Amino acid sequence: MQKMLYLTISQLDVGYVPSERALEMGQLGYMQWLGALPGKSCYRKEAALAHDIAAPFRHSSPAISVFCDLIEVSLNNPLRPLPLALPQPQRRGGARARRGAL
Repeated sequence: MQKMLYLTISQLDVGYVPSERALEMGQLGYMQWLGALPGKSCYRKEAALAHDIAAPFRHSSPAISVFCDLIEVSLNNPLRPLPLALPQPQRRGGARARRGAL
């Protein structure tokens, strides 16, 4: 299921974002990647692969750094709950903000 991994990495690799937004994005990316894993896959193997592929981008993208950190924690402490949360609902500017970003 590497296709979803590459999609997740490309969605997270947006360059610098504020640390709060990077945390949200990294957690969402981890949940997206985890949810796409086939049920019979070996988590350790898939997590190591995901980390190896994402790690080269972690210094230029804070969101990918969070993603890699979550994978590392899950591999090093498999019985410990991960700090995952959905982002708080908030207005992000809508169409006006998207047009302004162009």
